[in-house]
Amino acid sequence: MTIRTERVQIPVADGTTMDGYLCRPEGDGPRPAILILQEIFGVNAHIRDVAERFAREGYVTLAPDLFHRTTPGYEGNYADFAPSLKLAGQYKGEQSEADVRAAADYLAKHPAVAEARVAALGFCMGGRLSFVTNGVAPLKCAVSFYGSIAPDKLSYAATQAGPILLIWAGKDPFIPQEAAQSTVDALRKHGKPFVNIEFSEHDHGFFCDARSNYNAAAASQAWALTLAFLKSHL
Repeated sequence: MTIRTERVQIPVADGTTMDGYLCRPEGDGPRPAILILQEIFGVNAHIRDVAERFAREGYVTLAPDLFHRTTPGYEGNYADFAPSLKLAGQYKGEQSEADVRAAADYLAKHPAVAEARVAALGFCMGGRLSFVTNGVAPLKCAVSFYGSIAPDKLSYAATQAGPILLIWAGKDPFIPQEAAQSTVDALRKHGKPFVNIEFSEHDHGFFCDARSNYNAAAASQAWALTLAFLKSHL
């Protein structure tokens, strides 16, 4: 499927403006949409590729530049975590919530997007933020790839708007199994629908072909599961 890509400007409630990478299929619409939420490494080639891949599947996608306040256009190095971790540490909870609200609202109002058919999907930091977005915006569903849901973010389980697909890496050094279980327990406590998948033999970042932890077979399976989940709920 032929797609079109462009850079867009997204107004945020705090008065800032956030750049976004928008992808959409050519041809008739409107279409369902996916908010693609970055890792700590910014809207880099991997995130842009993910946005383009989903667009070729028939979705409008938007990857907002979440570090727009401090380092617009940042693209981190997978071999050197320190600068990216520093930026992530400076990114405050109220800023991230304002950003995802603004990006979800921008997508929902875009003329190429079918009314009320918006999902969020993210990786690592973005996986956590897909959980947050599903708690603060009227989404149809959400997908979280190895998203570290901190204890202070579990309160968003009570307000999840749609079903969420949780994908974990069993050998993830950053997310203990207890943390993943806490997320599941919080969703179950509030009666929220979820699908919980663990790739037990793989590491954090297994979906990203630019990382040393990439596993092609697991990434392919996770891709198929994600497409099936989105087809069912979005």
